[in-house]
Amino acid sequence: MDQELTVSSSSVVSAIHPCYESNNESYTFTSNPSITCVLLYLFLGSLSVVTICGNLLVIISIIYFKQLHIPTNYLILSLAVADLLVGVLVFPSSMAFTVTSCWYYEGLFCKVRGCFDVTLSTASILNLCCISIDRYYAVCQPLTYKSKMSSRVVAVMILVSWGDAALIGIGVIVAGFNQGKCEDSCLMDALISTTLACIFSFYIPVIIMLSIYLKIFLVAQKQANSIQSTTKSGAAVSRMERKATKTLAIVMGVFLLCWTPYFLCIIFQPLT
Repeated sequence: MDQELTVSSSSVVSAIHPCYESNNESYTFTSNPSITCVLLYLFLGSLSVVTICGNLLVIISIIYFKQLHIPTNYLILSLAVADLLVGVLVFPSSMAFTVTSCWYYEGLFCKVRGCFDVTLSTASILNLCCISIDRYYAVCQPLTYKSKMSSRVVAVMILVSWGDAALIGIGVIVAGFNQGKCEDSCLMDALISTTLACIFSFYIPVIIMLSIYLKIFLVAQKQANSIQSTTKSGAAVSRMERKATKTLAIVMGVFLLCWTPYFLCIIFQPLT
């Protein structure tokens, strides 16, 4: 039975991932990688460099220029730090030992890589959610913005975002990635833990962000209509409104396009 399981697992890894081969005991980088494997690693390497350089530039700019030391930019700084760590830690470790192989071969490196992946990805999403809340008060309640989004409030939001991300990341590793001690309920336990993690780290923040940005859009549209009816610059206001709407749609569309497949894979991977 064990031999059949080993052969089956090896066959699955070989069929799914073009960069690794198995000797029934461990997974090693194949000596003859396919074109798909080479392109995959070139893509991850390039993405890592772009992510590191871009976010490092944001971090240096906010720290260096004192005029950028405002609560909103502190949230952007926190987001840039999370994304920078993704480029420094997650992408290179994913290149060294991918998620597919780690799913079948559990070791300390795989668990650490998985913990960093979940924690930093969640921190990035939660920081985006905090930024949307900041924008809501700036646009919809401008008179009370400074009192409600003070430096202290922003600091608490950042601490909560990183704390929740760390708890979710550690929780997923402890509850869902310990397949070496699996019994009959292993699949269900892994599915429940990953589903709950996805709900708290992605789906709830997405619902919050979509609701907030919809409210911001409606308020901005109302303000634009008011300006258009009282001024002669209606055409310019209309163009600005369309541009703002397009920008908002692109931002949320790219966000959902990039993150939704990832979290769907996390939920359905235990079933494969």
